[in-house]
Amino acid sequence: QVRLVESGGGSVQAGGSLRLSCAASEYSSSVRYMAWFRQAPGKDREGVALINTRIGHTYIPDSAEGRFTISQDSVKNTVYLQIASLKPEDTGMYYCAATTGSLSPESRFELQKYNYWGQGTQVTVSS
Repeated sequence: QVRLVESGGGSVQAGGSLRLSCAASEYSSSVRYMAWFRQAPGKDREGVALINTRIGHTYIPDSAEGRFTISQDSVKNTVYLQIASLKPEDTGMYYCAATTGSLSPESRFELQKYNYWGQGTQVTVSS
């Protein structure tokens, strides 16, 4: 069982930056990918960043390209999401998730592919 705990959210002004952290209770050898999802008020949860924890390859969707960066510290069992140039539309709950399964380009952000989820950390961006 992998437990995920997010932190680093808060209230910031537009144009600012944040670094979110996701600490895993263990980097289980079975975990293959970790991802960050965002859920804005009244909207579906959407994936914003993905990392292959075994080889470090990352994927950022076009909608987040240039402002979102995902990274990991394997020693600390932690994955980070750096968000630059924050916009009010970035407001939402940010969740960390992990999967022990494989992902295809089509399924990389399908919610049911992820075995483990954190409780989320709130990000609020004011204009």
